[in-house]
Amino acid sequence: MIERIAQLLSDAFVIAVGLGVLAVLVLFVIDVSQRQDTVRRNFPVIGRFRHLFTHLGDFFRQYFFAMDREEMPFNRAQRNWVERAAENKDNVLPFGSTKRLQPVGTPIFVNAAWPTLDEDAVEAPPLVIGPGAKKPYEAPSFFNMSAMSYGSLSKPAVRALSLGTARGGCWVCTGEGGLSDHHLEGGGDVVFQLGTAKYGARNADGSLNEEKLKEIASHPQVRMIELKLAQGAKPGKGGILPAKKVTAEIARIRGIPQGQDSISPNRHPEIGNNEELLDMIERMRSVSGIPVGIKTVLGDDQWLDEFFAAVVERGKDCAPDFITIDSGDGGTGAAPMPLMDNVGMMIHEALPLAVNLREKYGLEHRIRIVASGKLITPSDVAWALATGADFVNAARGFMFAIGCIQAMKCDTNNCPTGVTTHKKRLQRGLVPEDKAERVEHFVKHMRKEVGIIAHSCGVRSPRDLGRQHVRIVCPDGRSRLMSELHPGPALQE
Repeated sequence: MIERIAQLLSDAFVIAVGLGVLAVLVLFVIDVSQRQDTVRRNFPVIGRFRHLFTHLGDFFRQYFFAMDREEMPFNRAQRNWVERAAENKDNVLPFGSTKRLQPVGTPIFVNAAWPTLDEDAVEAPPLVIGPGAKKPYEAPSFFNMSAMSYGSLSKPAVRALSLGTARGGCWVCTGEGGLSDHHLEGGGDVVFQLGTAKYGARNADGSLNEEKLKEIASHPQVRMIELKLAQGAKPGKGGILPAKKVTAEIARIRGIPQGQDSISPNRHPEIGNNEELLDMIERMRSVSGIPVGIKTVLGDDQWLDEFFAAVVERGKDCAPDFITIDSGDGGTGAAPMPLMDNVGMMIHEALPLAVNLREKYGLEHRIRIVASGKLITPSDVAWALATGADFVNAARGFMFAIGCIQAMKCDTNNCPTGVTTHKKRLQRGLVPEDKAERVEHFVKHMRKEVGIIAHSCGVRSPRDLGRQHVRIVCPDGRSRLMSELHPGPALQE
């Protein structure tokens, strides 16, 4: 019996070797015959490993080779902070910082000689957005979730974010993919984003359907509307959702055909100048009765200067209730590399510029400014508040909170953590009720630790931070106060 088994194993081995040799010979013939791949033609069979190793490069760099502060777009230290915050763990670390503080542009907060005592510290107060709207919004949190569409994100991911942001006391933004029941499930505040394709509130020709917009705004949870002009991932190009992610439900919510690429226009066809933009804002605010703002990416200061001038000329009542300034270095959306890498001003340059222009025209109490773009740690958020932002939005930080591991497969429908895929097998690992708790912890830890920075600077609340509380490393190696480098009326007295 033993001899028979040994013989069978020996025969199987011989067959396997034979099939392996045959496979190599077939691949050899194919590779030397094809003309598309030079490496495979010159180095048949062996050249195929180049693509495998390139594919595995992200994995090996992330886990074995990259240092804590080296990776892009987010390094391990940033992701680890979000992970600890989401798990409600202590963020105290030993043996000194691993962050390099010498690079030009690095912000360093100015610690006070007499820090704020714990008993004197206060929560950042709510701010009213859209005081002239029929239903103004008293926003309770300075830190909120930025736009991410249902479609780009999976159903369990949207459910987890809806539940978690409600518990954390911040708003959730729908992204341009329309309003779904999953956004409303948590019972928290929702910002409805209207993109260039008008998903969820569109006519068949892509124009705005006022009745649908009114119906969306009738939900008590929908507190504001964000008119998207541009986003950081792709300024000048509309949203992209591959056909394989356009399910029946997503097609119904968006008002588009199932199983076809969902590609938005690169701008709103009916908005081609500042006057038309103000007309659209007033139209949407009149129809909805709730605050209406815009989201954009700055290229320079000329357009924004002209826009604020147009607001003042027409009357401050016509102004957008808020402006979300996104950063040009890319975001959650799939985008062409030339746009993601090279177009649009970074948030660290755009934000102080926008704040100064807003206050130049006396609009600081009329228009709220929301900063967005890779601001996922307490120092990032504190810097934005000190610069003059009223609110800070984050998208990828919330993705990390629900389990994203930066696998860089968002556009393939093969996300291994279930965050950006519609494959049921991969979604199974993302349990919304569990991840919602992580989102809640992430939001609360963010507000708490931004408060710690504020108290170190000697102020009672994060909203009391000003440019005089931040030093910026300059090319000569010295740091200077941001109030000197970016002087403007945004200073807190």
